[in-house]
Amino acid sequence: MSGQQQKQYIVQPGGKLTGELRVPGDKSISHRSIMLGAIAEGVTQVTGFLEGEDALATLTAFREMGVKIEGPEAGRVTIHGVGMNGLTLPENALDLGNSGTSIRLLSGLLAGQNFNTVLKGDSSLAKRPMGRVIDPLAKMGAVIGSHEGKLPLHVQGGNALYAIAYELPMASAQVKSCLLLAGMYAKGKTIIVEPAPTRDHSERMLAGMSYPIEVDGNKITIEGGGRLLATDIDVPSDISSATFFMVGAAIAPDSDITLRHVGINPTRIGVINILKLMGANITLSNEAVTGGEPVADIRVRYAPLKGIQIPVEQVPLAIDEFPAIFIAAACADGQTVLTGAEELRVKESDRIQAMADGLTILGIDATATDDGMIIEGGTVGSGEVDSLGDHRIAMSFAIAGLQAGGTIIIKDCANVATSFPNFVELASTSGLVLDELDG
Repeated sequence: MSGQQQKQYIVQPGGKLTGELRVPGDKSISHRSIMLGAIAEGVTQVTGFLEGEDALATLTAFREMGVKIEGPEAGRVTIHGVGMNGLTLPENALDLGNSGTSIRLLSGLLAGQNFNTVLKGDSSLAKRPMGRVIDPLAKMGAVIGSHEGKLPLHVQGGNALYAIAYELPMASAQVKSCLLLAGMYAKGKTIIVEPAPTRDHSERMLAGMSYPIEVDGNKITIEGGGRLLATDIDVPSDISSATFFMVGAAIAPDSDITLRHVGINPTRIGVINILKLMGANITLSNEAVTGGEPVADIRVRYAPLKGIQIPVEQVPLAIDEFPAIFIAAACADGQTVLTGAEELRVKESDRIQAMADGLTILGIDATATDDGMIIEGGTVGSGEVDSLGDHRIAMSFAIAGLQAGGTIIIKDCANVATSFPNFVELASTSGLVLDELDG
């Protein structure tokens, strides 16, 4: 990746977003389809799979543990499940690249295996905290070594796991899912209590594969020793990827764009709720349920936005979408205030500081706080910003070009391929004036 890291975007000012498009498949669901399909009994057929680097890292890891996986080809993947205890020792450390989801969920699943594994990632992932999964897994009896709470992780196999009751200290779908996967291998019933709702793709997919799991409000209970039965999985388009086009259309006059077959899981629609509170013109149609996941077509037409106090209960429902929401706030009339989002400081980058720094360079009054940001809406200027290798920061500043007064140069954009490999193509055909350069 070192040569690729010099990739940069050059965005010319102006433009509008129009037409219809389908963004790539949901990253969270793509990860989980591989993980659960691999340890299910039977053959799982996946359509709409995200062929981005993060999801492909998960796929490769399970191939290295002896699972036969065909594809991906045009979003189709066929997984020949090996059952709960059919994974085999990989020859080398499993390299999960930039994917925090892969590392955190796999640490729970691998804690229940009878072989040792080493999990590693790229330089960005190596900085991210892993104690939030290591500590509760240790309470279950897992033995996981780390480098001061960071990668690489040395997961020791062959240890008996025991169910625990665990209250998550902060809302995190990754930690919750990690413990659910470990709970499948634990003796007894593992109970997880969430402080606020987070994405529930794991719970939905486990139930869809006939695994005994109970959800009662903010309490999830899973019993060890069950079986997963293979099923067909249709991955909806990723609302996180759709967000960049939603915000772009909301801030650029004369925009009118429709995003097809987008996942609108109620634990993921914070961005829709927040943009509507800001005055965005968003309508949903063709609502349906596919594979247990609700989907819809989302149409966004330009309307002037206003600054708001973002409701704290919406924060976990939009945690990955805030870089783009900050762009909407920068283009809104008045002040937008975000609190309760300290989780943003430990994503692929410190997204609070990175976005505040970039917005300031572009002439916006943006003040980072410990758990959020205060943004005074204004006129986006021009300048050179650093995405710090964070795919969502890179794409967010790209759409800012729709309302910019001059050229925006965005550095270190190679990691966009982790979640949205055809972003430049779709954005350009929709109306964003964007070039991608090496060096």
